[in-house]
Parts: sequence; C-alpha cells; structure tokens
Amino acid sequence: MVFHTTPGRQGQETTTAERDLFLQESFPSGFQWATSSVSFKVEGGWSEGGKGETIWDRFGHEGLAFADQTADLACDSYRKVDYDVYLLRGLQVNTYQFSISWARIFPTGYRQSQSEKGAQYYDQLINALIASDIQPIVTLYHWDLPQALQNYGGWTNASIVEAFKDYADFCFSRFGDRVKIWNTFNSPWVVSHAGYGTGVHAPGVKDYVESSYQVTHNILKSHAEAWHVYNDNYRKTQGGKVGIALNSDWAEPSDPAKPEDVAAADRYLQFMLGWFAHPIFVNGDYPAILKDQVEQKKTACPDSVPAKLPVFTPTESQRILGTADFFGLNHYTSRLVSNSNGGCTSGPDGVGDFHPTVDPTWSSTASDWIYPVPWGLRRLLNYISTEYLNVNKLPIYITGNGMPTDYSVDSLTDTSRMDYMRSYINEALKATLTDGVNVQRFTVQSLMDGFEANQGYSQRFGLHYVNFEVGSRPRTPKQSAYLYAEIIEQNGFSSQKISYYRFSLSWPRVLPD
Repeated sequence: MVFHTTPGRQGQETTTAERDLFLQESFPSGFQWATSSVSFKVEGGWSEGGKGETIWDRFGHEGLAFADQTADLACDSYRKVDYDVYLLRGLQVNTYQFSISWARIFPTGYRQSQSEKGAQYYDQLINALIASDIQPIVTLYHWDLPQALQNYGGWTNASIVEAFKDYADFCFSRFGDRVKIWNTFNSPWVVSHAGYGTGVHAPGVKDYVESSYQVTHNILKSHAEAWHVYNDNYRKTQGGKVGIALNSDWAEPSDPAKPEDVAAADRYLQFMLGWFAHPIFVNGDYPAILKDQVEQKKTACPDSVPAKLPVFTPTESQRILGTADFFGLNHYTSRLVSNSNGGCTSGPDGVGDFHPTVDPTWSSTASDWIYPVPWGLRRLLNYISTEYLNVNKLPIYITGNGMPTDYSVDSLTDTSRMDYMRSYINEALKATLTDGVNVQRFTVQSLMDGFEANQGYSQRFGLHYVNFEVGSRPRTPKQSAYLYAEIIEQNGFSSQKISYYRFSLSWPRVLPD
C-alpha cells in the first residue's frame, strides 16, 4: 500500500515545484508544540541518588562510544531542572517530552529496589513544568535498560514483560495525577535493530537471526501490558492517554513505474514501521508480507535461516490489538527503495529483498543516515492515516524530528537545522490542512545537545548549544531556537517571512549557569 506520486492519492501534485511549494498558513487552534530530551542523553548523575547502572552506562564505560565518551555527566540535567525549564519557557513550547530512566526509579529493574530519590527527581521536573504551564509528556522507555536486567538477557528474556508492567504501574501511580500523556516506548525499532541486531547500540548484541525479532516480540507484549494497566486501573481517575512512539523513514520506490520497486518500498515500510504498528493498529499480528518473507527464506535457506520470527498466541494478539490512544511518529529521513534478492543474509534488507539508497541530489547531515527529504514526511503521514488509522481515527503526534550538526562545525548559527526544521514543519502543515491528516503535535528533537548514543558528543541535535568542555555545562540558544519560538508564536507560518535573526524573544543571548 505505497503511493508514490501523491501523498493523499488525490493527484494534487503534478510537478516537483507543486510538491515543494511552501504553505503560508497556520496550524489549527490548540496545536501542540514540543521539544524533547532523553534521560541517558542529558541527565548525567549516573550513579547518584541510588540510580542503578544502565546498558548505556556500561556501553560508555567499556569505551564503545565515540572517543571513549560517557554519559556520566552529560548535560547535568539531574541538577539543572530549573535551568532546563527556563529554556523551555524561552522557546514558548506548550509540551515537553522527556523519558524516565528505569534504573533511576528501580535500580535493579524491580520494585523492591525502588529509589525514592530517583522518583523525587522526576516529581521535581514534572512540578516545575506544570508551574510554567508546560504539559509533561513522559516516555517510560527510551533505550536505557537497567544493566541488571540485561544480565539476564534484557529484552530477549520473556520475564521482562512482567518487570516492565510493574515499572509502568509504579510510574502511573506516582506521576499520573500530573502526567496525562505517556509513550510506553520511543523508537523501539532502534532497540531491536541497533541494540540486538547490528549491535552498534547498547547492549551491543549482534544477532539479527533470532534476538532482534524476539526483542520486538517482548516489547510489543510489554507495551500492551502497560496500556492495559493504565486502562484498567488509572484511566478513569487520571483521564490520560497511553501510546507508543514509532520511528520510520519514508520509502519511495526507486522507479515508480516498476511494480517490483513499488512492492519493495512497501516491504521496507512493513519491516520498519509495520513490524510494530501492524500488531497494535491492524490485527494483533505481524504484517503478512513480513511473515511471508520470513517463511520464504526458511525454504530458500535451509542451511542458514536468516530470520526466526516468534508467533503470538491468539490471546496475546487480542491483548496487543488496539493498545494505543494515539499514533506517535519519529521521522527524520527517507530512502529510495528498489527490489533486490537478499539471498540468505540476515537483517531487514536481506530478509525483505529490498535495497535502500538515497538520491545523490539530497543534501547530507552530520549523520550518515539522515538526509533531509521534507516531502517524505507528508507522504508518510498520509500513509499512516490510510494504513493504520482509517477506522479508529486516532490523532498522530509527531514525537521526534530533527537533524544533527557536527561538533567541529556546529555554531550558534545553525542554518542547516533551521532549513530542515522549517521545511519539515511545513510538510506537516500541508498534511494537516491540505490532506486532512489528523496531526496534533510537532516535537523538535531536541531541547539541547546531548550524549548521542554511540556517537557520543560528536553530533549535535540541540536547539541549545551545550559546552561539554565546562563542568557547569552552560547552554546557549542557537539560531534554530529563535526560529522555533517564532514558528510557535505564529502557530505556523502565517506571516510572509519569518526572520531567522530576531533576538527579542524570551531568553537573554547568553544564559546563566
């Protein structure tokens, strides 16, 4: 189900110029503007307040991140709650998405190890946000598993489902009187793919034949159990929403005139987005094309089966289906996809028989996988609306969008980020106003520079520059921060021109420590 000429299949676009036309309009009233952070990327305080070791602590301490860097101090947000909320007020965002470190709450991953100091840190942050009229949006899991759980296999061990359920229950009971929107997981595909498939992320497991698929299986069951805990015990009194933030590229057929490339692009989407979205939003099970590809490989590769896909029981499928109150989407880039013979190699490209590339005319970023392709967001939003939300009409929250610059060339005048942000937000506006997609939030990643997983501090995603050479970790707004504040102020692009260089907003030019 891939459309490759128009985002809404209504034929609005006939030329590249029409596709890229900038829309000078505003988002609907009540649109939510957000920025984000991730616990292990910004908090620091890695062993303070009783916090347990996480897989990213271990990853950094073993010298596996860029230049042997660690997240031990990161942005020191553990001690800088008021500072960070001050930055948020300057941006004028009305929502802030952050994640809780499971090991800061439960150092061993289990309730009997609960750290009250850890819970109090998040109480402090949530209360400060609410005092500034900023809605807290909380992610329960964004990649930083307690190392104590990883010692027993982490997400490959079925017992983690019950552990996550109990952790979620504690968070709902402790913070749910103030937190009304929850993501159970953020970018779980990255956990399965990079954490347990390629091994480039913590915990560094390289097993795309079995572990990666088992991880997705247990994450989906964990997500469903957390949703049911909230639905059964907290929804009536707290009145919140629980969903999941899934990441996906857009897949454009390399040659839209070739049916085999169109089918390959669809497989790409099913192996990334559908792997998680189809069980939750369609029928409680993996996409048929994903299952078919795995079965075909079993027949074609009897001596080296490249993928072992677990099977949901009927009860598990019923338990998973419908466990989302919104569709969370993280999106950063697109790919041109052609049909290929993946042979007996493991990994999505091999099992899925597709070959992703990029257009040589697309500009690059500091990341070797992020290429700005703004129109891909609009097409993906339409695809999601048609593929997953045509019955239940849930809202789409864009839970992450951004691009990094290099540490060596990053400056306060981050023109490339401004261009990226402006164009991607405008594509979301087109999807909303022109195509009728129910997009209700846009989240720019991220509030500040941080520890970017295996890239350490070498890549900068922040709206605010963090000086990691100084112990106090001072933050300074980049030009993109001022631009974002202006877009928020206008609720879109209502004026004829947005100035990139207006410094009359809420911050001083250089912030205090």
